[in-house]
Amino acid sequence: MIEVAALEDLGHFQNEWLNAHHHFSFGDYMNQNRMGLGPLRVWNDDTIAAQTGFPLHGHRDMEIITFVREGAITHEDNLGNRGRTAAGNIQIMSAGTGIRHSEFNAEDKTTRLFQIWIEPNRKGHPPHWETKLFPRSEDTSGLVLLASGRSQDAALDVPTIHQDAALFGAALGTGQILDHGFKGNRKGYLVTSNGTVTVNGTEVGERAGATIVGELEIKITAIDDAEILLADLP
Repeated sequence: MIEVAALEDLGHFQNEWLNAHHHFSFGDYMNQNRMGLGPLRVWNDDTIAAQTGFPLHGHRDMEIITFVREGAITHEDNLGNRGRTAAGNIQIMSAGTGIRHSEFNAEDKTTRLFQIWIEPNRKGHPPHWETKLFPRSEDTSGLVLLASGRSQDAALDVPTIHQDAALFGAALGTGQILDHGFKGNRKGYLVTSNGTVTVNGTEVGERAGATIVGELEIKITAIDDAEILLADLP
């Protein structure tokens, strides 16, 4: 089964500095049919005005991945971490036993990003933060692994999350085809950052989300130049 939620069908929140679309129930948006997928609980599509952002606030026991689509975001936390994550890169924050952080668009232009929350495999992990480059410029024939907690990826040089899940990314040229397999009863959630693709023949438009359940193999075909993220989930 492949079920697509178009951008206009997502939850929506807007104030003077934030324009957010929610793939799953979040904040004041509550949809009993969209409470998450496996351990994936949040996928927010955020547009943040210049010189604004999320003030200092706290989290615990959540793996939070931020993929910057345009602009940049500056992170600060109570552990002493500070870093600027530019477009095309991701940051990974394991909130663990507790972390207080801010995410601020210190740029003179709009920042657009995806914010992804995944439940950890248990409570009480040490809090942690790091960043990784999304190698858009590389000539890749497959999906690029961006973060993982799967046992088979333990030896790879990718940020670790505390869950049996993986996040992949890919930049595809028009007509390019990528394949991905799901073992056992694993599921997937695919979002297009830009462009349009098909997944086993089902069209997924720009910034839409596709829930993938019961498919052992998927074929991702770019209708035009496109960029995608794919979460592989237990």
